Parts: sequence; structure tokens; C-alpha cells
Amino acid sequence: MGEGRIQGVAILGATGSIGRSTLDVISRHSDKYRVVALTAHSQIELLAEQCGQFHPDFAVVTEADGAEQLERLLRDIAPETTVLSGVEGMEQIASAPAVDQVMAAIVGAAGLRPTLAAVRAGKRILLANKESLVMTGHLFMEEVVANGAQLLPIDSEHNAIFQCLPQHGVLGKFPAGVEKILLTGSGGPFRKRAVETLGTVTPDEAVAHPNWSMGRKISVDSATMMNKGLEFIEACWLFGAAPEQIEVVIHPQSIIHSMVQYSDGSVLAQMGNPDMRTPIAHALSWPERIDSGVGNLDLFEVAKLDFEQPDFGRYPCLRLSIDAMVHGGSATTVLNGANEVAVAAFLNGEIDYMEIAEVIEQTMSEVAVEEVTDLDLVFSKDEEARAVATALIKGRG
Repeated sequence: MGEGRIQGVAILGATGSIGRSTLDVISRHSDKYRVVALTAHSQIELLAEQCGQFHPDFAVVTEADGAEQLERLLRDIAPETTVLSGVEGMEQIASAPAVDQVMAAIVGAAGLRPTLAAVRAGKRILLANKESLVMTGHLFMEEVVANGAQLLPIDSEHNAIFQCLPQHGVLGKFPAGVEKILLTGSGGPFRKRAVETLGTVTPDEAVAHPNWSMGRKISVDSATMMNKGLEFIEACWLFGAAPEQIEVVIHPQSIIHSMVQYSDGSVLAQMGNPDMRTPIAHALSWPERIDSGVGNLDLFEVAKLDFEQPDFGRYPCLRLSIDAMVHGGSATTVLNGANEVAVAAFLNGEIDYMEIAEVIEQTMSEVAVEEVTDLDLVFSKDEEARAVATALIKGRG
């Protein structure tokens, strides 16, 4: 990775929580990293502020009118930054020669194409976009190997697993001597709420995560544990695990970020304060370690750690995710597309909280599962799932 020289970094999704945390870590190590490119969807003014601070070569926004607005804002504060727009612009900066590392932090299916562009350019990919693996699975991992890209997981759970696995291991292959991966999750804000009252959950209640600061969509996914379900699927591909080799463990304190159980009876756990700057700093600097800005864990303050088995009656989305991975093929793509539509509908007040899982399950029953042979099939199944889910939601209204 060109040790001894400053690393060029592109951040896909710079204005989101992961993007902002990445910039915070980079700002502490200007002797090691330079921001080459930043992208955003709709937060144009924040992106302009970031450009004014970090002076990247490129800034990319989703829509052309947003690009025009950004150009006006940058005239005085970052005139040297070239503004691009659209997926093509994101693909261009993800594969740019000056970029060594790409933080893939765009939420949802929109992040897939630019992340793949970075993979095909052989970059170090800091993967925070779950959908790249959930939707494309083995196709994505094959591209990583074929193009000599380096994949490092950013999700706190996957990063923890990576840190606890044998260091000679290869991503995508389940290591010898490992018996099981223990994937932890907080259980979200409704872990103790009576199941029969979950139908009355409001969007504001659902986005109030007890431990982590996240965007609205991811916060809802955390409440339903769909987030953990997507991480379950992602972990299968990242670590070459069969579904039965991963167990989900509810751990309300979010101090142990995940564990690896070995065949000799050892269980290795990665612990730390719940702050995404830790896995970001780990991946940016791997195999070395740098300061992340995160305070040290005070075990005396934590005092105790609790663990519970997940209740699928409370978390039907988790069950659906595991079922989709067991089913294989395009089932995980359909699950993801239906979930994105259902969560958006819940946040817009079109369906209630428990109907999210109902819409997903019905969509999965209506869309035929096929073997995933190429990206065109992935995108067509994604579109079909979204269309079916949208029609089901309208039918409920």
C-alpha cells in the first residue's frame, strides 16, 4: 500500500456518519492520509464545508443540479476542487490513480456500482456498504480476488471478527481451527418492549438507538434487527462461513463487538467503546495501529456484560435474513430491495413498524429466486423486489 508515502483516500458517502467519522480520523493524521475525493447525495452544504476543510481534487454529488449548487459554493472556499455528478462520477473517482483507499459508505444499493469500480481498480476497499455483499455475494468476492483488491470490513462487528480471526487467514475462506463466529448486536431500542405494542412504534422512537449514532434508515434496521440480518449475510461471504457457523448474540452494552470461537475451546472477543472511529482507524492503517480519537474502555464503569438469544417473534426481519442466506441465489437481493422500500414507507408513515417484516416476507414469496450469475440479474431482481414491495404497500393503504 505504498508505505512511507501519504495515502490518497476517496470517501463514498462523505456526509453520512461513517464519512464524517472517517474525516475525523484522517484529520488527526495529515502526515499519513490525503483526501482525494468526497461524494454526497443531498447534503450539498455540508459537502461544501468538508471540501473547504480538506480541499479534495474531486467532489461528486448524485444529481446535476446539486453539482451546480456545489460549484457555486466552492468558488471561494475550494476553487481547485473539480465537481462531478452521477454514478459515473462516483465510479471515476473510486478508480482514480491518486486514490489508494476507498471508504465505501454509501447506504443502500446505490453504493454498489462505485464500490465495484474501486474493486476493479484494485484499490484497498474499506467496506461499510452492506449491500455490496448482500446483493452480489460471491460475484463481489470473485471480483476482489480477480482484481487483486484488498477488502477490509468497517462494520464494527465484521471488523471485530476480522481482528479475532487468525491473521494468516484469507477473507472469503473459513479458517481451519475456527468453530463458530459469534455476531453480536445490541437488540435495539425495543429489546424489552412488549411485542404486542410494537405495531404502535413511531419513526422517531425507531431511530433513537441506545448506543450508536446512525442515519435514520440504518437506525430502523437496527431496531428491527434487519441490520444484524444483513450483517449475518455479509459475514457469510466475508469469512467463507456457512449459515450454521454464525450465531447471533444480543449484547445490550455494545462493548464486545463480536467474538470468534475456536475448536480448542478458546473464544476471542474484540472490545471497545461504541465508536465507529475505532474500526475506521484500524482499517485505514492495517496492519499497523493509529490513534482514532476514541477514549479507552473503562471496564470498571462498564461493570457487567449481558448476553441473550434473539427472539424471532420480536425480530422477524432477522429470521427472514437468515432464511434468505440459507435459500441462496437472488433471495438476499430481494430481501434487501424489499427492506429498503418498506423502511422508507415506514419512515413516511405509510405502514406501521411490524408491517416492515410483513412486506418483506410477502415480497420474498412473490419474487422467484434465481441463481446469481451476473450483475444484470442482480439489478433486475432488485428492481422487481422494489416494484412488488411498492405495490404491496399501496395495496395496504
